[in-house]
Amino acid sequence: MVKESPSLRAEEATGNGKDRATRGPGRRLHGAIAHKLGTAILSGQYQPGDTLSGEVAFAEELEVSRSAYREAIQVLTAKGLVESRPKAGTRVLPRTRWNLLDPDVLAWAFAGEPDIQFVRDLFELRAIVEPAAARLAAQRRDKDDLKLMKDALAAMRRHTLATDAGRAADRDFHNAILNATRNDALLVLTASIGAAVNWTTQFKQRARALPRNPIPDHVRVYDAIVAGDPKAAAEAMGVLVDLALEDTASAMER
Repeated sequence: MVKESPSLRAEEATGNGKDRATRGPGRRLHGAIAHKLGTAILSGQYQPGDTLSGEVAFAEELEVSRSAYREAIQVLTAKGLVESRPKAGTRVLPRTRWNLLDPDVLAWAFAGEPDIQFVRDLFELRAIVEPAAARLAAQRRDKDDLKLMKDALAAMRRHTLATDAGRAADRDFHNAILNATRNDALLVLTASIGAAVNWTTQFKQRARALPRNPIPDHVRVYDAIVAGDPKAAAEAMGVLVDLALEDTASAMER
């Protein structure tokens, strides 16, 4: 089944888009195309097995260059969302092939209305990884790790999680814990866990303010890591993740 491509005329693919592409790197335009297509795939507008409209039709419809479209498709291909074959066109791959932990893919998932099961999947992953990471961090952290965590907490308090700066500090806090594990395999998940923390926190504030202040939950994790108490650190992180899921699920029910 061939589906029409979602419109990019609003900004990036009209005259404004072409002006930007002329002034700056072409990455801006093909990134915008990848974002639109990625969001359409993650939202279900395109289903696995669907064939996207061809590059000529797409380029003409949106007034973008064929090379920008091809570069966008290369981005989606690298993330496992689509595959292109000569004469067969570009087809959306099964969901099992998607790199769902890629930070861009997570951003595309939350650009629309994310599937509740996918959100639960993310929190299940966090519930497996982050308490174990907190346990290791309590055993292996050094003064530099603790300073990063403390600074992140201070920034969270100063900016609040309702702001981009506050959410960035939240991400820094979780990243610092993963870094303190000294486990290279866990460090591979840093960008993915950080993106999941950021997007779920931002999502649950779309319609209303956070139902409670989650910063004390983070402080309890930090205090346990400072005390070098692995059991308490793991338990505190488990509670933090569980409460974050409750807040997010509540936001999705509204």
